[in-house]
Amino acid sequence: MRDLPEAPPLAVEDLTISHRGRPILDGVSFALNRGELCGLIGANGSGKTTLLRAILGLARPDGGQIRFGGGRRGRIGYLPQKVHVDAYMPLRARDVVALGLDGHRIGLPLPSAQRQARVAAALDAVSAEGFADQRVGTLSGGQQQRVFIAHALVRAPDVLLLDEPLASLDPSIAAEIAALLRRISQQMGIAVLLSAHEVNTLVPVMDKVIYLANRHAVAGPVAEVIRSDVLSRLYGHHIDVLNVHGRILVVTAPDAGAGTAHVTLLP
Repeated sequence: MRDLPEAPPLAVEDLTISHRGRPILDGVSFALNRGELCGLIGANGSGKTTLLRAILGLARPDGGQIRFGGGRRGRIGYLPQKVHVDAYMPLRARDVVALGLDGHRIGLPLPSAQRQARVAAALDAVSAEGFADQRVGTLSGGQQQRVFIAHALVRAPDVLLLDEPLASLDPSIAAEIAALLRRISQQMGIAVLLSAHEVNTLVPVMDKVIYLANRHAVAGPVAEVIRSDVLSRLYGHHIDVLNVHGRILVVTAPDAGAGTAHVTLLP
């Protein structure tokens, strides 16, 4: 008997979501396979966070389906858009990662060899062993982001969702984090979906891109999505995709109307 192909860890089919009668997403479809890194690109208000919340079960769709290869939404790791860290928080980096295992429980966790091994493995996956015993509030922004990614990885998820993980990072650090996420997706066989305003940093590491605009989405390889004809259909008006000194400039027409202007530079 021929083996059936493995179901993708995450598949979104014809997803439609509204809020208080206002449509936010309409007919969004895509699938992510193990080991793939996908960028979720769109301007503010395009529905990126709403889509991530729907996958997490925090926003109820009006229509469509969200399917998980393992059949369980619980095998998702998640890094929210903003994580506030007090400089005087008396937690080491390894303590923050460990909260991903048992932070939902009341009381102090009991030490165990298995628990320590899983925390150590998550820290190793993000190259954070060197500052694992430092207070998280004293770490740089890039180091903190590595710790938060380890926190999301410590329960060995099938899907990793990250909401604007590169925001507020210096370009060089953002590139390091993007490369790290690429390595994690490949080495751990995780489907990684991260949202961003633009794709500059993600182009060298992305397998796919989901571009959100005007309540709709197009998904696929960058070369098939970031094209004038494709984005013009998505936005509902003409979009230019230009090559400028070896980089690609995506820009709306000057008379396209307020709220639609969006510029993206691709290396």
